[in-house]
Amino acid sequence: MNADTHATLQAPSGRPYAPSPHGMYLRHFGLRTAPFGITPDPAFFYPGNTRGELLAALLYAVTQGEGIIKLTGEVGSGKTMLCRMLAERLPPHVDVVYLLNPRLEPDEVLHAIAAELGLELDGCRADAVLRALHSELIARHAAGRQVVLLAEEAQAMPGATLEALRLLTNLETASHKLLQIVLFGQPELQHTLDLPQFRQLKERITHSVTVPCLPQALLNDYLACRLAAAGRTAPLVFTPAALRLLARAAQGIVRRINILADKALLAAFADDAQQVSARHMRLAIADSPFYRAPWHAGKLLAGALSALMLVLAAALLWQWLASSQGQTAAGMAPPSSHPSSTNPHAEARAAAPSTLLDSKLAESRDWLAQQGPQQLVLQIASLPASETAAAETFLQQAQQVIGLRDIHVFRLPGSVASTPAATSPGKPSGTRQAAPPQAPASAAARLAIVYGSYADRASAEAVWARIAPASPQNILLSNMESIRKEMKAARPAQAGRGAP
Repeated sequence: MNADTHATLQAPSGRPYAPSPHGMYLRHFGLRTAPFGITPDPAFFYPGNTRGELLAALLYAVTQGEGIIKLTGEVGSGKTMLCRMLAERLPPHVDVVYLLNPRLEPDEVLHAIAAELGLELDGCRADAVLRALHSELIARHAAGRQVVLLAEEAQAMPGATLEALRLLTNLETASHKLLQIVLFGQPELQHTLDLPQFRQLKERITHSVTVPCLPQALLNDYLACRLAAAGRTAPLVFTPAALRLLARAAQGIVRRINILADKALLAAFADDAQQVSARHMRLAIADSPFYRAPWHAGKLLAGALSALMLVLAAALLWQWLASSQGQTAAGMAPPSSHPSSTNPHAEARAAAPSTLLDSKLAESRDWLAQQGPQQLVLQIASLPASETAAAETFLQQAQQVIGLRDIHVFRLPGSVASTPAATSPGKPSGTRQAAPPQAPASAAARLAIVYGSYADRASAEAVWARIAPASPQNILLSNMESIRKEMKAARPAQAGRGAP
């Protein structure tokens, strides 16, 4: 790159940029450099979504000079960017040592740290390297220096290497640690630290922070921040539909956001457009290998296998109910009819604990209060409120195969007919749909089991299309407001009947 190019391509911080691989669209959009590169350049640091607060917390923890600091986050969530920002913002008296290779054995780690500190110790034994490190750290401390070790991809470190890092924190004076350690890793790092053999290391962690995924509400702000840092002086419009598609595909992972936004800009440039439309974003998504069909607007679920497991759990529920109804038809009283019944099966169901069900009912009420009125859910099962044992069994099965995070249960008093807001999504051609369950239209209380949380009908129907063909009952689409109304409308009727 010649001097003239250096003069024209300048970052907001004044640092020169190398030529962009997507330089073809820079002039079209009025940019100095590509705004959505995946290299963690501090010039493009986004302080929103608590990232500015996280950086301040890391700076505070490091300057305190005690213990080990841990930062975790999903792949592509911005951990390396925070690592670079931390190194850039540390005070001048702090010497930074990078540990970039997590696969090193304990002896190799000692040699790597020594090399970063400028010590020539090739061929020395580990104990000699440790003594040399101790002497060097004491000398730097006496000179008013502080040393911090930044270890990336810490979740991939061998257990013995993590233990070796813990032992390095024993190097200290009477009042100060000689080496401060910051571990950057994926959520698996926390799983490792929770193992019994790492309890000593876990006890040394004085500060622990997590990098959150980027919510859809901040997506436009994030894009505007990156574009401004790249030299854009006027807003570059991503249409609302394009933002929704981007949020659904990226799932809050900033690296994915950058990749998709960059490809969408290329598509808009090819159309000679000055804004990014839904069509451009769809082209970008189709060209991205990490994209999968969305399950809901929050997180990507486990895929088709989870859907099949959910169907298996639902089938167990309806098999239980079918057996119960068969026994009732044969002259055996249902468990709620006569408390003094001597039917062993009924007594077992009546006595079955419902701890998981009660917990999920309470959790679901809180969750419902936090949802927007037009947020959608899929009702995957509905059963009489007296069938608590059946619901408990269903939740236990679902917990084992897919977890309960995206399953919620509501007790609907049922004094009003089923709300018209609950509908069946349009059935794809050639798909067999089972008959709807024979739930009472009024008076009988019921338990409604719903799945997922969807920002729009298209997202809900994508999930419905996967699980409906094998579902043992009709799956209904409903919104949060209809559930709230049904729960509220039943209360006066209950009070009129003298219910508690």
